[in-house]
Amino acid sequence: MTDLTSAAGNAVALANPWALVPPVGNLDAYISAVNRMPMLTQEEEQRYARELRDSGSVEAAGRMVLSHLRLVVSVSRQYLGYGLPQGDLIQEGNIGLMKAVRRFDPDQGVRLVSYALHWIKAEIHEYILRNWRMVKLATTKAQRKLFFNLRSMKQGLRAQNNGAAPREALTQAQIGAVARELNVKPEEVREMEMRLSGGDVVLDPAPADSEEMAHGPIAWLSDQGHEPTAMLESAQRNRLATDGVRQALNKLDARSRDIVTERWLNVNDDGSGGKTLHELAAQYGVSAERIRQIEAAAMKKMKTQLAEYA
Repeated sequence: MTDLTSAAGNAVALANPWALVPPVGNLDAYISAVNRMPMLTQEEEQRYARELRDSGSVEAAGRMVLSHLRLVVSVSRQYLGYGLPQGDLIQEGNIGLMKAVRRFDPDQGVRLVSYALHWIKAEIHEYILRNWRMVKLATTKAQRKLFFNLRSMKQGLRAQNNGAAPREALTQAQIGAVARELNVKPEEVREMEMRLSGGDVVLDPAPADSEEMAHGPIAWLSDQGHEPTAMLESAQRNRLATDGVRQALNKLDARSRDIVTERWLNVNDDGSGGKTLHELAAQYGVSAERIRQIEAAAMKKMKTQLAEYA
């Protein structure tokens, strides 16, 4: 909230004499302050928009932003049901508002409030999708529409239930109605409803001094290292690295085997200790290039042998 009020204070300084938003310390004070900001007439809005477009006037942009901060507050209230702080929602909405002001064309014949509404909601939607759950719930355009409309549509359907207690889950008929209304598949509605109704699960264990259980669900997650397929693959890699390499080396002639051994097997754990091409060239009385060729041919032959062994 500090960033929000600080940004508002800076913007006000640029748009003096509209200095009505002091560096407030809580959300209620901020909302009260922005609700006192003067509204722009259509003529003033057009004039400021043209100043911004033609000369990049920061003061004109500031007045357009400040006069619409109350709109962001109003829109943010529509998304309080997702459990995210309203201050964060307002900050994201303010980003959308500033984007709208920068792109606003005064010659299109629409008011800024209508144009900015799309950008404010878009930024808030992105924020909710990034932060509401650890796992992304909606990726396609249709899924996003379903995500943001299913909650309100469920409430409307339940209100039609003749005053009876609301159901925990939608009926098949209701799922079909929602799917037709939003142009998605019924199974997508069913899956999204399950995700929305499911709670977040804390995987980490509780703190040591907590009276809760000492182990969280993460303690019961399977160890992939002991999964049968992983164990078989690990055993096969070990066989290739021992018996497989030994058999492949035995298929080489003495010189090739010695070169591969000295270059790649007689090394320390840190990778040092293997002989260089020039050292082996001096040992065998040939050029370093010839040692490289022998090494390449030997490695190719060993690769073929290892594939057959596997």
